[in-house]
Amino acid sequence: MAAGEHWQSALSEHALFSSLKERLRDVEELREEGERRASKDKQLRNLLCVLDGDLLVWDAEECAFHTVTLRSLSVESTGSSSSGEQKLLCTNPPLFDVNEVLLSPTQHHVALVGSKGVMVLEIPKRWGKKSEFEGGEKTVNCRTIPIAERIFTSSTSLLLKQAIWYPSETQEPHLILLTSDNILRLYNLQDLFTPVKVISLSSAEEETTLPHNGRSYKASLGETAVACDFGPLAVLPKGFGQHSKEDTVAYPLYILYETGETYLMYIDLQKSNITVGKLLGPLPMYPAAEDNYGYDACALLCLPCVPNIIVIATESGLLYHCVVLEGEEDDEQTSNKSWNSSCDLIPSLYVFECVELELALKFATEEEESLELDFACPIKLHRDPICPSRYHCTHVAGVHSVGLTWFNKLEKFLSSGEEDKDSLQELAAEQKCLVEHILCTKPLRCRLPSPIQGFWIISDLFLGTSMICITCDFECIVRPLLTTIRPPSPPLLCSQSDKSSTEILPHVLADVKGPFEEHIRGILRRNSANPLLLNSSSKDSSPPPEECLQLLSRATQVFREEYLLKQDLANEEIQRRVKLLIAQKEKQLEDLRYCREERKSLTETAERLAEKFEEAKEKQEDLINRLKRILRSFHTQLPVLSESERDMKKELQATNQQLQQLGNSINQVNRKMSYQEKQMEKGKSPRKSSLTLSDYQKKNIKAVLKEHGEHIQEMVKQINNIRNHVNF
Repeated sequence: MAAGEHWQSALSEHALFSSLKERLRDVEELREEGERRASKDKQLRNLLCVLDGDLLVWDAEECAFHTVTLRSLSVESTGSSSSGEQKLLCTNPPLFDVNEVLLSPTQHHVALVGSKGVMVLEIPKRWGKKSEFEGGEKTVNCRTIPIAERIFTSSTSLLLKQAIWYPSETQEPHLILLTSDNILRLYNLQDLFTPVKVISLSSAEEETTLPHNGRSYKASLGETAVACDFGPLAVLPKGFGQHSKEDTVAYPLYILYETGETYLMYIDLQKSNITVGKLLGPLPMYPAAEDNYGYDACALLCLPCVPNIIVIATESGLLYHCVVLEGEEDDEQTSNKSWNSSCDLIPSLYVFECVELELALKFATEEEESLELDFACPIKLHRDPICPSRYHCTHVAGVHSVGLTWFNKLEKFLSSGEEDKDSLQELAAEQKCLVEHILCTKPLRCRLPSPIQGFWIISDLFLGTSMICITCDFECIVRPLLTTIRPPSPPLLCSQSDKSSTEILPHVLADVKGPFEEHIRGILRRNSANPLLLNSSSKDSSPPPEECLQLLSRATQVFREEYLLKQDLANEEIQRRVKLLIAQKEKQLEDLRYCREERKSLTETAERLAEKFEEAKEKQEDLINRLKRILRSFHTQLPVLSESERDMKKELQATNQQLQQLGNSINQVNRKMSYQEKQMEKGKSPRKSSLTLSDYQKKNIKAVLKEHGEHIQEMVKQINNIRNHVNF
């Protein structure tokens, strides 16, 4: 946070803006006081962009970009604010006044857009230790090429309404120009003189020009296109382009007319040939309105979400949030421009809500004269690169930020599959969008506005999220963006295991809907705020005391109603919540004491039951042993033998017979043994026997004796086994 605050303050005090202010002051001194700040300075412009952490500011006097390295400003060191400055010169400077700079989706080109022409500047390569342009040279020449130069020079009445890049980041860059003759021209940067596609938004019969000023009747009636914007990539409807069974995707281009009507066209550059769909529209708007939602439409923005949400802005400060939904078959969908309702269905615009911006500060004394003193000016809409449900509005009188807090609820409503589209209005009535008045350059009615000359949203991990705004006096304003409408972070994995325990908690505060934090946020949510005030007039002349008093009274009233009163209401809700929580705590403590007593009594009861269980178990074992003895004695007293006893009897008789046989065999062995002993004693006598045996006979005798000995050992083993078996 400290580094982020440091670069923001350092950028506001940068030497580049100081030098631009001094040069502007010198130019104004050369002009006459009546011509000071002519219409050139009163026009809304956007002359800055941010590329990879470098701020590019267009200098109309030198026809060059001044670059400021924002990352170097975050380092707290003296003299380092100008170390990363570079100047990008144009090889072919534009001859028209540049009103807007557009960074291409590939970030390789910058379009210099004016009402009388367009030029494309190629961004130079980066290299070196600090990754600066052309290795860090102070002045870099950049190739600049004009687009449709012959068309604008040949027609003095032709004006450029809007220029937008084709939103694809993987294909060759294409630039689309919307001109005042109601024609869309698509240019490829490979061929900047001939458009690859020319799309007429009106028929030739209706374009009859007036002889005195060259304007068409449709332009005089406001039936010309004033703005266009691409939506996210979508699947094409049937009847588009080539007839193929596979689904084809294209970018929808929404075109806004000054009358408030919206048209739709699909453009596909995915293939080698460029495919442009039919002009569909005007898209029906529901619920219907008598004035068709205004006749001074000036800007259109399609938010990058599905379904598409279109924002239509009018010069009176009204913003219409429209949800683009598929058309129904019973809708009366007609179009005089190459539209056949029998083949396709026109999408519908459901006006979700209408928001009125406070372009200039209004005071309580102006209520009676509000109709005569209403301030109107063109509005420019800007996307937010971080939050898709937020956008920003710039105009000559200041900057507004709008957040669609109902975006998530709308997604849930559409995913539920309900067919009642009228309930969208009920959903919109529950929660309005959040509007923040960030900057006001027309604080007093008697002062001229200080038009915005540059606006950009920085979304960088190192620099954070901030808004950069430059006024016509080259005053740089850096402000953090609102964070109340950003989607919440996903829950941690460790918190998912506690979900079962949190579900069983008792319900508290049934009269407060939703979590208490959201309830307090709803109370503290401000409907209006005191923006940063800038005075465009000379510092020497002070405003009248009456208007200063009105400005002070309004600021005091806003602080009282939007801050103090709501904080008092939040304090009362918190005190009420505290009282209820104290009562709930006392009730829970009482329940806890009761549970402890119950646990103690249950523990004693469990001990008694355990002792009784042990005694019952011992008695059961005694009873089982007694039953076994009774059954054994009962079977012994039966007069008839059972089958098992008969089998045992047969087995014992067979064993007895075997014992008798073995006993006879033992007697024979004993006799032989005694006979052998006698023979051995005779052999020990000193008398020599006259009997001599040969070696062969000795060998046979030893073999016979060995065989008999083994046989005797086997019989002894069998006898021992029989004895053991009989004894058992």
